[in-house]
This record gives sequence, structure tokens and C-alpha cells, in this order.
Amino acid sequence: MARAIAIILARIIFSFIFFMAAGFKFAGIGTTADYIAAAGFPMATFLAWIAAFFEIALALAFITGAFFTEASLLAGIYVIFLAFAFHGPSHWQQSQAEIGFFIDHFTFLAGLLFAAVHGPEKWALRHSLLR
Repeated sequence: MARAIAIILARIIFSFIFFMAAGFKFAGIGTTADYIAAAGFPMATFLAWIAAFFEIALALAFITGAFFTEASLLAGIYVIFLAFAFHGPSHWQQSQAEIGFFIDHFTFLAGLLFAAVHGPEKWALRHSLLR
């Protein structure tokens, strides 16, 4: 029972993080687009909207358990992309805090990989493309 509760809490945390990230993007899509453009990406506003909706999809997958393994793997790829694109070595001269932000993304990746391997546990919609 403790295992199931721990996994459900982890799913809630993952979901909350992505809902929160999407919420910040929706609340300030222009600010998000400016941040994306500053990193050198074209079509920044379009990418900001895509990121916000992608984060909503991830959050829904984590909270429901549907496509959980796929969501965990996609979220891991996304998190590492974000680490390199927005906090990677080219940003370290500007601020030492960027190194910490960069490393934090790998901690998040570790949790996502663990989740991908162990699955959503009980009380989950068990839809998957990989099984």
C-alpha cells in the first residue's frame, strides 16, 4: 500500500509541475516567447503555445496514468532539451545559478526515467503505445 501511495504522490507532483509550468506560459505567453527568442529559436510565440499545450498533455498523462510510460519518456527528453537550450554551458558565464538549474534538470530526468520503468501503479488509466 505504501508503494502505491508513494507512486500516486509522485504522479501528483509531476502533474502539478507541468500544470504549473503551462499555467505560467498561458499567463504570460509573450514573456515566454521572449525567453524562447532570446535563446535563438525562431517562431517563438508559436513554440511557446506548443510548449504550454504539451505541458498540459504531460500533466494529464501523469495525473490519469494514461500513456504514462510514453509521457515519462517524452517529458525526460523535453526536460533535457530545456536544460541544454536554456541553462546549458553557454549560459554559465552569465550566472553560476545557471549551472544549478542545468543540474536540476538531470535530477528531474532521473525521476522521470524511474517512473517510466515502474509505471503508474494502481488507480491509473492503463493506456499505452509501448506495451
